[in-house]
Amino acid sequence: MPTILENIVALKKKGLAILIDPDKVDEISLNELIINAIRAKVDLFLVGGSLISSDNMDMVLETLSSVENIPKILFPGNGLHVNKKADGILLLSLLSGRNADFLIGQHVVAAPALKRSGLDILPTGYMLIDGGKQTTASYMSGTTPIPNNKPDIAVATAMAGEMLGLKLIYLDAGSGANSPVKPKLIDAVKSNISLPIIVGGGINTTAKARQAYEAGADMIVVGNATEKDPNFIIELGALRNEFISKNSH
Repeated sequence: MPTILENIVALKKKGLAILIDPDKVDEISLNELIINAIRAKVDLFLVGGSLISSDNMDMVLETLSSVENIPKILFPGNGLHVNKKADGILLLSLLSGRNADFLIGQHVVAAPALKRSGLDILPTGYMLIDGGKQTTASYMSGTTPIPNNKPDIAVATAMAGEMLGLKLIYLDAGSGANSPVKPKLIDAVKSNISLPIIVGGGINTTAKARQAYEAGADMIVVGNATEKDPNFIIELGALRNEFISKNSH
C-alpha cells in the first residue's frame, strides 16, 4: 500500500503539513488553526514534539477528528507518544545521530503497542540538520546535527536510510531554527535517493518555503511560524497551489 507521502509524489503534488505541539495550543487557538488549515487545503496534521509535558494530546486529536480529509499523523518524541486516536505515525529512526535509543531502542519498546494500535506506520529516516542553534530534538536525543554546509554527509546518510528500507526521509532543522535546511543540501539529497522528502524547521517566510520546494522537498512542515501568525498557513497554501498548477501543465 502506498503511503500518504508516496501518493502525494505520484500525483506530482507538493505537500504542506502543519506541526502541532500539544503543549503550545489550547482549544481556541487550535480551532483557529483548523479553520486556516482547511482554507489552505493542508495535506497533513503532524501532532507531537520532542517533549510533551501536558495532557493535551487527546484534546488535540479529538478536535482534529472533526476535520475531514486531513489525516492526523503522530510525530513522536519517544515510544510513549503512541495514541490510537491518530490515523498514522511517523516511525522515526534518527539516522543523523549515534544514539542507539533513537535508532532502534524506543522502537522496540513501542512495537507491541504499535502493533495493537492499528495506526498506519510510516518508517521514516529522521535527519537533524544544524539550524544555527541547539534545538529540543538535539538536546533530548543527545545527538549532534549534520552541518548545513555538508551535503555529502546528508546524502550518504539518506542513501543508507533508503538501503535499509525506510520509506521517507525527513530533513529537520528543528523547531524555531535560526535558519532552515539549505536548498543545496535538499537538492543533493533529492538527487541521490528516490524516497519522498519532508523538510521542516526554520521555514518562517514564503521565500524560504519556495526555496525548499524548488530544491526538491516533496512536503514542507511548518510549526512555530503558524503559532505566531495563523494566517501564514494561508500564504503557504497559495504557494503550494502555485507549484501544483505548474506541475499539472
